[in-house]
Amino acid sequence: MARKQASQGTPATAALAAAGVPFVLHPYSHDPSAASYGMEAAEVLGVDPAKVFKTLMVDVDGRLAVGIVPVHGNLDLKAIAAALGAKKAAMADPATAQRRTGYVLGGISPLGQRQPSPTVLDESALGQESILVSGGRRGLDIELDPGHLVRLTGAITARIGTGPKSTPDR
Repeated sequence: MARKQASQGTPATAALAAAGVPFVLHPYSHDPSAASYGMEAAEVLGVDPAKVFKTLMVDVDGRLAVGIVPVHGNLDLKAIAAALGAKKAAMADPATAQRRTGYVLGGISPLGQRQPSPTVLDESALGQESILVSGGRRGLDIELDPGHLVRLTGAITARIGTGPKSTPDR
């Protein structure tokens, strides 16, 4: 994978460039009426949804954490709590997630967050040569090797995703 220009720079792309990690930017025109940010990216970019991952902020026993799962599924809150050695997890308040990460909903990247949080990547990512995650704004995805994502975020891997979802992830 070749590194792309920094003209579409975000804290996420800056973190990758600073680490010398190869990545490919996938910009697209975001439709504000799209029911699901992640599925929109997969469809517009023509990429298998199993290869496109969404970044979700969760409250795990009173502390914020990040769950990264394929866009065609859901985050299993019990599984992420267990992966982090906690009793329970709930989706984080959207405003809190935005303040913590420095990104807007639909553009929260696991990379370059204002305040990094414990991170869990669904283990299905390790079966992919590369995956796409948000690049730090709506309409921008970053393709990279999942091993680099694990290294840069300090993520652990566990089965935290469920099968294809039936409701929007907004």
